[in-house]
Amino acid sequence: MSAHPTRRAVLGATTAVAGGTLLAACSSGSMDGTAHGSRPSAAPGGFVDPAGPEVAAAEARRGSGPVRDVRLTATAAPLDLGGPTVRSWAYGDRLPGQEVRVTAGDTLALTLANHLPEPTSLHWHGLALRNDMDGVPGLTQRPVAPGASFTYKFAVTRPGTYWFHPHSGVQQDRGLYAPLIVEDPKEPLAYDREWVVVLDDWVDGVDGSTPDAVLAELRAGMGGGSGGGMGDMAGMDHSGHDMPGTASPSATGRGGPSRMLMAATSPLLGGDAGDVAYPYYLINGRTPQAPSSFTAKPGERIRLRIVNAGGDTAFRVALGGHELTVTHTDGFPVRRTTTDALLLGMGERYDVLVTAGDGVFPLVAEAEGKKAAALAVLRTGAGSAPDASVRPKELAGRLLTADRLSPDASVALPPKAPDRTVKLTLTGGMAKYDWAFDKQPYRPDQRHPVRAGERVRLVFANTTSMWHPVHLHGHTFALAGGAAGARKDTALVLPGRTLTVDFDADNPGLWMVHCHNVYHSEAGMMTVLGYRK
Repeated sequence: MSAHPTRRAVLGATTAVAGGTLLAACSSGSMDGTAHGSRPSAAPGGFVDPAGPEVAAAEARRGSGPVRDVRLTATAAPLDLGGPTVRSWAYGDRLPGQEVRVTAGDTLALTLANHLPEPTSLHWHGLALRNDMDGVPGLTQRPVAPGASFTYKFAVTRPGTYWFHPHSGVQQDRGLYAPLIVEDPKEPLAYDREWVVVLDDWVDGVDGSTPDAVLAELRAGMGGGSGGGMGDMAGMDHSGHDMPGTASPSATGRGGPSRMLMAATSPLLGGDAGDVAYPYYLINGRTPQAPSSFTAKPGERIRLRIVNAGGDTAFRVALGGHELTVTHTDGFPVRRTTTDALLLGMGERYDVLVTAGDGVFPLVAEAEGKKAAALAVLRTGAGSAPDASVRPKELAGRLLTADRLSPDASVALPPKAPDRTVKLTLTGGMAKYDWAFDKQPYRPDQRHPVRAGERVRLVFANTTSMWHPVHLHGHTFALAGGAAGARKDTALVLPGRTLTVDFDADNPGLWMVHCHNVYHSEAGMMTVLGYRK
């Protein structure tokens, strides 16, 4: 991924991303950003419609700034991972996809052209945006069909580090992801350079494997094809429609090597490290044998924007020879905290500042509990690149997790007793592969009601033996259920533990809550918070 040499990149009014001419069968957009034929088939039934007047009114309150037009093509492509080349799906011909960079106050108008063999979508992870642009097929929009396109248009109000990916099946565990950087027009941080770091675990196209085949193996290998009651969900998007182009397990690599992770544990995560034994772990699309490199000068201040885009892996991140100063998590500022290493679950983001030393330094993202790692290189002087097996001492030093952070005073959630408490019990297990909330696999018409203006408390009680990164769409919550907790949209719930978070219901619509392990969510660990009319 190309690095921005300074923190004040000059943006043109139009940004071209991932190339490709848009298809002739584009959906025509209305003035408010919706597209004809974009509405999901399920009627809200007493809840706010994702494209209803309440949503339009909330968008109007956000205002409208300069329009940044972006074109994005989802397509099959060969991807060079730094030695191995795999055939996968990507945004254009690169991994990660070219970042989208806007300024807070802009209106983003991104047209997605679907050149894939099956329907797709785009979810804007971490953004509080209008509900009908959230990108959940069958809930907030119809899926974008093969050969069609859709324009996502919405106001972008908060600066921060975000990313986007499909919300269709297990497509995210291919190459369909890219960072979204929202710059602050009144940036308070002082730094010289910026390095966007995207972490991933990779399986697609390796020895015939695909994410669909991995999910099929997990279900069949663990008995989920029948006993879990979820076998009929294979090859479906969130709308419940069959997905064209989804192959049977035998056609997608079930005859290849097993991808089920056995006997890998992490005391930090409370037990099993994950479900999937990935053959590669990547930073900015490269393996440790051919790592991506970032060049700076000694003494320069560098802002790292770190995104965990993985499907099933928590990463422990450290930069050899450097201390990390954490400034943001999930796009929101925190009281600055220094550490040696960070832990990121899937979907989490951290911004950190480092003062670059003189030499060549390894940035290592250790796959927590999986005995493997990803690698990138910071180069400020002469020297040879570190070996792929390098493990800097900082990985075993001070480790920061989100519960140790406090919000910056400017974003602390004001103290208030909750008006409503929603308890979600995380259920399921590997034996049946029946991950769910409250033992109910996902259905778009099952909704937990909230009302606009309420302070809502979410209580996640994890009764499973696995850890789960839970993600709330369209909102940011405060950890620890109060003003003292960092503001986030994704947080880890350890096995046998309870996580309590608070948020203000200020963005009407139908909003997904789900585990950001892509295989757990597709097995059924998703539900919906619905605003009552």
